[in-house]
Amino acid sequence: MSERVEPIAVIAMQAEVRHKPSNYPDAFASRVAGREKRALGDIFGLGNFGVNLTRLPPKTASALRHAHTRQDEFIFVLQGRPTLVTNAGETELELGMCAGFRACSGDAHMLINRTAEDVLYLEVGDRSMGDSVSYPDDDLAASLGMDGRWTFTKKDGTPY
Repeated sequence: MSERVEPIAVIAMQAEVRHKPSNYPDAFASRVAGREKRALGDIFGLGNFGVNLTRLPPKTASALRHAHTRQDEFIFVLQGRPTLVTNAGETELELGMCAGFRACSGDAHMLINRTAEDVLYLEVGDRSMGDSVSYPDDDLAASLGMDGRWTFTKKDGTPY
């Protein structure tokens, strides 16, 4: 059996785009259609945290507005002017700006590209097991199983 060998370095924009564009149930997946994620952390076998290089074409959202119970998230804008939507309202971001979202803060967040140019940003998050996610704007909840897979339900627990 051959051992997997991670590269020492890669050109981030040449990394493969994630095959499955979204884990969301079909009823919600179209809201992030067009978003591209390159799972840079996976290339290097990182297990404690993930790093994605994410591209949002015009009129695309990063995710449904959400908040994690156990996982911290951080974003850093590399290109474009995304709008950050949080519980506090909307903030236009620009090149070089960053934002962080503490686990269990309840501050639901998402990015939207309302411009005519692509947005490119780094997204970093930990991979804490036992995480759950709330979506205040949608009838959706998610939980991360011990197998590392997300399960999506309606807020009342009914499966999708």
